[in-house]
Amino acid sequence: MGITTSSSLDDLIRAEEARFEARMPRTAAMWARAQQSMPGGVCSSWASSRPLPVWVSHGKGGHVWDVDGNEYVDVHAGYGVNVVGHANPAVVRAVQERVELGTHFAQPTEDAIVVAENLAERFGLPKWRFNNSGSESTMDAFHLMRAITGRPLVVKIEGSYHGHHDAAMVSIFRSLDALGPADDPARVPGPGVPQGMADLVRIVPFNDLAALDRVLTERRGQVAGMILEPMLMNAGIIPPLPGYLEGVRELTRTHGVLLAFDEVKTGLVVHPGGATKLFGVTPDIVCLAKALGGGVPCGAIGGTEEVMGAITDGTYDQIGTFNGNPLTMAAARATLTEVLTPEQYDRAEALGRRMLADSQAALTAHGIPSYGMVHGFKGSVVFSDRPATNYREFLAISTAFSHLHFLVQFNNGVFLPPWGKSESWTLSVAHTSDDGALYAANVERMAAMAAHLVTRASALFADGSFN
Repeated sequence: MGITTSSSLDDLIRAEEARFEARMPRTAAMWARAQQSMPGGVCSSWASSRPLPVWVSHGKGGHVWDVDGNEYVDVHAGYGVNVVGHANPAVVRAVQERVELGTHFAQPTEDAIVVAENLAERFGLPKWRFNNSGSESTMDAFHLMRAITGRPLVVKIEGSYHGHHDAAMVSIFRSLDALGPADDPARVPGPGVPQGMADLVRIVPFNDLAALDRVLTERRGQVAGMILEPMLMNAGIIPPLPGYLEGVRELTRTHGVLLAFDEVKTGLVVHPGGATKLFGVTPDIVCLAKALGGGVPCGAIGGTEEVMGAITDGTYDQIGTFNGNPLTMAAARATLTEVLTPEQYDRAEALGRRMLADSQAALTAHGIPSYGMVHGFKGSVVFSDRPATNYREFLAISTAFSHLHFLVQFNNGVFLPPWGKSESWTLSVAHTSDDGALYAANVERMAAMAAHLVTRASALFADGSFN
């Protein structure tokens, strides 16, 4: 194999985790206190991380500070939310002006019209409704597809995450040995979800038109819709192969199946009109959240006249007490009309491409294989010699090596999403070339630390070692 024992990698991780904890005594104390009243000592299970969750004090522009006073270049961005940067002046002004006029009415305000009009122009879908999270957006999509067609089944992509409601919590975050056969993936529900819900879902791999055609043919007249991320985002950044999205669109139309794009992570991040406009394929439904609200909880669902007509005529009641909340709509209006201009996407992508090029050059110099992807504010470096085209291929990539990268970045001033195997980043309008240079310098630092582990790097990563 030409590699040292895995204990050498474990030793590097233990040393970096020790540095992590030594820098954060107040964080450790706060976490201990929080565990007395909050399960796991965090607000969401996704905030749990090893060796301890990070408690944040404040953020400004492209940087955040933890409660111990340590400053970081923030490319975590609240799991891809803060493309406007922290405390963006336009968003702050909009929310401050709105809050003095009342924070909740459960009735629409003018800002909602402007937001809907802007989204219609960006995504090419004429009608929009609002909700409060990505989970609510995809839940509305599932409901709409079933209500309109009267059919029970929905097709989803293996390994994709579409929120934590029952309909979507199937085939997520699984190990390779639990996925079942590739031509008939296991439909195992998430914790607390009954098997009956999982039985209403059919699973196909990303970038596999033959598998989709087979399922739609075998279940002719039973499938209400298909939901997918047009770029797979919970497995690094896996783009659609040429012709894939066009093929999905053609097959769903042929079989009378509605098509929903989950753009919670990609929408307003990879392109002004999301992956929908980036790839030029328009679905029946688009689901948004995250970046739309400029840091305020938000969600939206857009659709064709036919699809959204089912809401107008009462076929489906799209409801929620906080839908179109005035603070959210004010923040979203500022985000769309004042901050996320086309030139900002060009600037972010240029910075991201420099980060990727410099990072890959450093990795190559130390014999570590990698591939990467940059679109708009989003980018990633993945430690593998073969780009993954679907979830199963991605699962073979080293988790331990990625954790070491997260720790080295964090301990040296860059905050990435913890445990993200691909270590994907989200830039903001506030990030600078110096911020990007620090990220790349930390990749070089990590590569130099780990280079002694690799004498034949392609063998190390290709066969799944260090998973």
